[in-house]
Amino acid sequence: MPRLNVRKTYKLYIGGEFPRSESGRFYPVKNGKGGDLLANACRGSRKDLRNAIQAARKAFASWSDKTAYNRGQILYRIAEVCESRAAELADELRRQGVAAVDARKEINAVIDRWVYYAGWSDKYAQVVGSVNPVAGPYYNFTVPEPTGVVGVVAPEEPSLLGFVSRIAPAIVGGNTVVAIPSESRPFAAITLGEVFQTSDVPGGVVNIVSGLKSELVPWLASHMDVNAVDATGVASEALPALQKAAAENVKRIVRFDADGIGWDDTRLSQSPYAIYDFQEMKTVWHPMGM
Repeated sequence: MPRLNVRKTYKLYIGGEFPRSESGRFYPVKNGKGGDLLANACRGSRKDLRNAIQAARKAFASWSDKTAYNRGQILYRIAEVCESRAAELADELRRQGVAAVDARKEINAVIDRWVYYAGWSDKYAQVVGSVNPVAGPYYNFTVPEPTGVVGVVAPEEPSLLGFVSRIAPAIVGGNTVVAIPSESRPFAAITLGEVFQTSDVPGGVVNIVSGLKSELVPWLASHMDVNAVDATGVASEALPALQKAAAENVKRIVRFDADGIGWDDTRLSQSPYAIYDFQEMKTVWHPMGM
């Protein structure tokens, strides 16, 4: 008898595990060109988002305490596993309406982006930190420290490269992430959760909650245990409401405007200052020795 194809079940990725939505809800994801049903994605709820934020907070202390070099090694490992699964990830993009040539180009850019930020892991502090001149017998150092739990609203397109371009600088700087992937094309980002699980990424460092942005983003913005929000994937008309909700606990809001550029344009879509966006600057005084 011919072997039957086992259709993939797309779940959430929270705390290093793959739960279904606690509500049992789902929404259909269709092919971008033909409109045919591809599969159902979990429609994450407020409770799912809360669980993801709790997992991110729990993972923050140990992740931020790792050496910068170690975090770079882990990001490089993610790039290696992405390369070994490049055909699968490209197929996920192709099924959602991306041309085969463009899908492979996007995967190559994804791999390069992981390697790029891995290389900056132990160098960005020298770029954004400083030794400050002071009038007295003191040393005065300014050094970056991770902000904490970062909520990332990924852009709709490119669904995978845009997703990686926003979470990589956050985690390489020692933050943990709760990410909402592309609503219309979530599958490649969800599959990336399997890459994280096999790439030495501790559970809770990256959490992926798929669903409707109109439902999830307000709770992400207003949650008091989220320290910053990357609003790149938030529509312009929804941005004022997000900013108002985030102001309740003085969250930092970052929004990369990709209009008019290609996400594969490395001059604009990747930068050590994207790491700096989610860093707090600590200044330390130290007396000079005699």
